Amino acid sequence: GVVVPAYNEERLIQETIDNIPAYVDKIYVINDGSTDRTAEIINSMTDPRIVPIHHEVNKGVGAAIINGYKQALADEMDLVAVMAGDNQMDPYQLPKLIMPIIEGKADYAKGNRLLSREMRQGMSPWRAFGNGMLSMLTKIGSGYWNIADPQNGYTVISKYALETIDLDSIYTYYGYCNDILLKMNAFGMRVVDVTMPARYGSEKSKIRYGKYIRKVAPMLFKGFLWRLRMKYMVLDFHPLVLFYFASMILVPLGLIFGLWIVLEKLIFHGHVSQNYPLLFVFIFLVGMQLLFFAMIFDMQANKTNYSKMA
Repeated sequence: GVVVPAYNEERLIQETIDNIPAYVDKIYVINDGSTDRTAEIINSMTDPRIVPIHHEVNKGVGAAIINGYKQALADEMDLVAVMAGDNQMDPYQLPKLIMPIIEGKADYAKGNRLLSREMRQGMSPWRAFGNGMLSMLTKIGSGYWNIADPQNGYTVISKYALETIDLDSIYTYYGYCNDILLKMNAFGMRVVDVTMPARYGSEKSKIRYGKYIRKVAPMLFKGFLWRLRMKYMVLDFHPLVLFYFASMILVPLGLIFGLWIVLEKLIFHGHVSQNYPLLFVFIFLVGMQLLFFAMIFDMQANKTNYSKMA
């Protein structure tokens, strides 16, 4: 099955649906509260594979995809792809995403436009920079340390993965793709990055990276804490969680203590013991060392859960 979220896509939704390959069994087209003619166009489509789903109000692209996933599960689809309604996702790339799951190599396959210089040529410098920043935050938050281009919404997920993760807890806006990775890592699922070129056509991305990062970063941090608890305390145990939590206490404590020393000495001209700077350095360095050890252990624990494919 293929899930197609659409919000005000009257220009491109028909072309998007027409390009979906014939081997796809079901097409779940979600009109996410569009205010243009998107709903009318969807209802006029005659392809028997189409399952229209209409939201009366805009709920967010994540919510649209989640509802598509739920319907696909109800229809017992073995694999479910996501192709946006703006025709930015090349249908000829779909087999490359499907095969790793069919071959048992992955539970989730996603496109990656950043694996080579040639692939990045279709992406603007600002878009590449924003994507790189979000990739770094997602690496740390999700535990898939080698992943890149996490905002790439061209994905295929297995029925097993959909049945395992809590769909109702997934972030309902553009950060849904990052949040899914957090959920999947907690259950030890395998993710594969599939090389594909950037393709934007006549449609401009709705993502504004400055605003996007400010909204998604808190979600990633909260999800990171949830992943540590679920993966390393509830489902299993690994001492790296103790290293992470200790570093979260010592690093901020060291920084606050160091700031107090600077303010007391240089601004208020008060007396500061000679031992205080050494204590600040000790607390901060121990905290950073624990953080680095925790990250290394996390990388080792997840090294078999990720792969790349050309």
